[in-house]
Amino acid sequence: MGLCPFHGEKSPSFAVSPSRQTYHCFGCGVHGNAIGFLMEHSGMGFVDAVHDLAQQVGLSVPEDDRSPEERERALKTKERQSTLIDVLAKAAEHYRKQLKTNSRAIDYLKQRGLSGEVAARFAMGYAPEGWRALASAFPRYDDPLLDESGLVISQDAEADSGADSKRYDRFRDRIMFPIRSVQGEVIGFGGRVLDRGEPKYLNSPETPVFSKGRELYGLYEARTAIRQHGFVLVVEGYMDVVALAQLGFPNAVATLGTACTAEHVQKLFRFADSVVFSFDGDAAGRRAAGRALEAALPHATDLRSVRFLFLPPEHDPDSYVREHGTEGFAACIEQAVPLSRQVVAVAQEGCDLGTAEGRARFLALARPLWVALPEGALKRQLLGDLAVVAKLDTSELAGLWQTSAPKARPQVSDAAAPRPRLVRAARQGAANQLDRALWLLLHRAEMWWDLDGHCHDLLADRVAPYAVLFGGFERCLHEQGPLAPAALLNDLTQSVHDDEHARSTLERIAQFHEPEPNTDLRQQLDLILDHLRLRDVDAELEQLFESGLMSPDIQSRSAELMQSRARLKAALSSITTLPA
Repeated sequence: MGLCPFHGEKSPSFAVSPSRQTYHCFGCGVHGNAIGFLMEHSGMGFVDAVHDLAQQVGLSVPEDDRSPEERERALKTKERQSTLIDVLAKAAEHYRKQLKTNSRAIDYLKQRGLSGEVAARFAMGYAPEGWRALASAFPRYDDPLLDESGLVISQDAEADSGADSKRYDRFRDRIMFPIRSVQGEVIGFGGRVLDRGEPKYLNSPETPVFSKGRELYGLYEARTAIRQHGFVLVVEGYMDVVALAQLGFPNAVATLGTACTAEHVQKLFRFADSVVFSFDGDAAGRRAAGRALEAALPHATDLRSVRFLFLPPEHDPDSYVREHGTEGFAACIEQAVPLSRQVVAVAQEGCDLGTAEGRARFLALARPLWVALPEGALKRQLLGDLAVVAKLDTSELAGLWQTSAPKARPQVSDAAAPRPRLVRAARQGAANQLDRALWLLLHRAEMWWDLDGHCHDLLADRVAPYAVLFGGFERCLHEQGPLAPAALLNDLTQSVHDDEHARSTLERIAQFHEPEPNTDLRQQLDLILDHLRLRDVDAELEQLFESGLMSPDIQSRSAELMQSRARLKAALSSITTLPA
């Protein structure tokens, strides 16, 4: 027995059973096995957790059924990423030491009200002035790894110039915020100027280990506090995260100078069922809130909560807490706008609801937002709220949107001409593709942890029963670890026993033939995901065209979707066979 690492407590309620190889907390209810513990507590993926445990006891992990070429590519990629992470960790330590000796940087942090304790907790540092300060931290300033990791900028030099004549540090005279992965590895940096200068914040570029659209600043440091508080607070800046952690809100994270994405939201919901977005009350904050709303809508199931907090224009979270206190900011969080009300507010912006034309425009703007919600009670209730604003009965609005819904495209008969098996599969509905995706994952469960958040969205956040099935599949992996396909199928069947639709779907999947030897299951899964991406792109394009709106944002989005559609179509058309 011991204190639970997943929630705050004074009396031990966390039990570990060596004989059963499980853990269980009688306080907060978390439970699982050794693999699940590492995944939840350390933020590891399934494969990393297995390797970590095996290494601790001196065992080797059996090779998977990928081809030798695939394993070689994966190994080289991982080694390259590991090398870059080592370089970034060395730079972080260098910046940290520089902060300790620079009185100007220390004074700046003190003026911002930050303590040495919180600076140490977030491993903050300082990048000195000078064009090549990192040369003192690395034996070779011309090392290509410094470029690839985003620490050094290298411009093309003249042929007769020295090899490093146009190399210089990306970060100079800035407070440094190491960006850590959920596993705690430094994968990038954010740098803030001390005085005046542009840009105010400078981020690492995209690298093999860092993607701004997927990572969140402070998530590694906040993961335990998020579980303890029951929600995650998303703010706009590094300094807000650090200051809030010191002022009593250690469950705050920030996007990295980019709009909130679906992958951000998916990652957040792995740590809490409640997300509060905090934005400044100015026009820029409203625009950012609109993008966060679009990213959150597909994930807003009936068991999740998404709220929006708008501060007065003159305040950010840091300044608001310092002026109004912890209790004042906590009260603001309690009064944050629920997602359903935010949908109505966004849709009615600029609409004259006193006229029929204004209400029609309101509905046209609201419909794409409403459609993005997953099926459930929230979506049905929001339909009623929208109908009230539009001065319609709920049944009238349901009928209006039902009749104007896109018509199903006619099925193309395979009898017209023989086609390769892959092309025929492309003509099947999403349900058949999701059936096969789950069948593939039952036979190669570790592929689930290799997929990113967007791929999980494509599979798990669709209509019933697949949201239930893929959610149950992930829980089985957390709780039971790697199992044979038959055992995993049995556990999944038990976990969804009360859902008749899900159970019958599993019975259908159980009739699929076993994969033949040397079949590339990952290639088949990637193919299915591309088909699902294409369906989503087509659906969003149809919604935009139906709205009849031609704002610059909609035109830009339509152009992006058309480019994505062309890439996906080209990729799918280049493959004509699918292994049995």
